[in-house]
Amino acid sequence: MMNEHDWLVERFETDRPRLRAVAYRMLGSLSEADDAVQEAWIRLSRADVDAVENLSGWLTTIVARVSLNMLKSRKSRREDLVDAPEDAAAHRAEVIADPEQEAMLADSVGLALLVVLDTLTPAERLAFVLHDMFAVPYEEIAPIVDRTPAAARQLASRARRRVQQAGAGANAADAGARGAGDDTADAAAQAGRADLVRAFLAASREGEFEALLAVLDPDIVLRTDDSAIRMADAANWNTVPEVHGADAVTRAFLNRTWSPVTALVDGSPGLVWAHDGAPRVVFRFAIDGGRIAAIDVQADLAGIDIVLT
Repeated sequence: MMNEHDWLVERFETDRPRLRAVAYRMLGSLSEADDAVQEAWIRLSRADVDAVENLSGWLTTIVARVSLNMLKSRKSRREDLVDAPEDAAAHRAEVIADPEQEAMLADSVGLALLVVLDTLTPAERLAFVLHDMFAVPYEEIAPIVDRTPAAARQLASRARRRVQQAGAGANAADAGARGAGDDTADAAAQAGRADLVRAFLAASREGEFEALLAVLDPDIVLRTDDSAIRMADAANWNTVPEVHGADAVTRAFLNRTWSPVTALVDGSPGLVWAHDGAPRVVFRFAIDGGRIAAIDVQADLAGIDIVLT
């Protein structure tokens, strides 16, 4: 029979990959990300787990707080040094201390995106990473950055504009990997597409009109198959076979009380809505120019390969 410590270890290991991904996107350093995750384990081992309702959410908050403190400490150290360029170079040397693992993680995020994230303030970076990449609500982000939910929303919005202006996202992931080989470029582009899908989902859930509009191509087409239309009609969603234009598609998804999960749909990043543990509807995304150019909603799942992520 498994004792409480063994259960806690197993439970933590289940969350470790996601926690590491959060920390890496926050810190851009494999060694620091591992330190943040280890600190989360130490705090978990000392906590009253019975009092924690959502353990995954609690661990995410701990890793985010630790990462935020590490970013602030790093910034303070840099400001204390007279020769800032040397300090920046030293930090970069630390970041690539384990080149092979660092390269794998960098591919999964996009090198260009990591560079842009480094230009954000610690609070902006945290709000953007948690909300746009991991769909954490602003109400949960606010206490971490000691702001109101509205202020946390503003932090993420400013960060999002900086990222978009710098050309980060799916195109930046492709550009950052160019010259490193087709496999590396494909991995980075795939990560950029996945981040775009997560940003779409987060903006839809939070009812952020401008954020949702920003990830859509102006000429986007939303297509829904007959099976999905019948399902939507039963739920009084009044769905039509095709919707054209970013404004119309934004309004179709804004403030939806839906709970799809990220998935690979025939090998490409997408969303899946499941009922009673079984996939019922898939959302395919076509990306062009760093924006979503088409969304295909399908309830006819025959022949579709679905891998939940």
